Amino acid sequence: MLRVLAVDDEKPLLEELLYLLRSDPRVHSAEGASDATEALRRVTRALESGPEGPDRIDVVFLDIHMAGLTGLDIARLLAGFARPPLIVFVTAHEGFAVQAFDLKAVDYVLKPVRPERLAEAVRRACAQLGGPAGAPVRSQAPAAAGTRPAPQPPQPPHRPGPEVTVADRAADQIAVELGGVTRFVAIADIAYVEAQGDYARLHTDGGSHLVRIPLSTLEQRWAARGFVRIHRRHLVALGRIDELRLDAGTTSVRVGAAELQVSRRHARELRDLLMRHATG
Repeated sequence: MLRVLAVDDEKPLLEELLYLLRSDPRVHSAEGASDATEALRRVTRALESGPEGPDRIDVVFLDIHMAGLTGLDIARLLAGFARPPLIVFVTAHEGFAVQAFDLKAVDYVLKPVRPERLAEAVRRACAQLGGPAGAPVRSQAPAAAGTRPAPQPPQPPHRPGPEVTVADRAADQIAVELGGVTRFVAIADIAYVEAQGDYARLHTDGGSHLVRIPLSTLEQRWAARGFVRIHRRHLVALGRIDELRLDAGTTSVRVGAAELQVSRRHARELRDLLMRHATG
């Protein structure tokens, strides 16, 4: 079972996060820290006590925007330890996801925190640590002070496909999460997809949406819908390509206002596909 530390400089949000964590039967203990100094002191003490010590910390749930050191700063400092705890970022800001996963974060949870979303973050932490991962978050209130929930039976190892935080609502839509609100975007509205670390950014005429699905997964999933890989960073809807440009040995395509480079290994295949699309 996990021993966790939650760090947030806003007391009501910290208390809510601790309530949810303590409600999860996979969490043995959840303690809070209201600033970076306190968090680093607790983690240092935990590391000094050893992996089986009474002060052990398995996972740190970190807010990003805090006075003084940010959650990203804390994560960078923890990365310098020989056996750092796992990191889960819990934030109201979508824009730091790429930096977070560059720091090897286990998950990136957006506020306001939903119990089922936090439960998924706990599952991922358990899976990475090699413990039971499948137990759901409990809907009832936490156990009374001084007591712990009954141990859960071992769960079979979780062996999913690529880890994702969103799921298709239906064959023609994809769910995206922003600030704790789930919206559904029609796949037909997506012009191209851009890789951003462990995330992919979906570009539509009305804006963009970040989802935690690898570009390679979307390439396989949407091949039948006319999406083609043109570069290691880009997946494009064939029907949304307005122009194919050849200039001094380089190939690019215009998709709306965006001009995207085509890698040499994909250039010939793309030209053939566009010719078949135009004559078909």
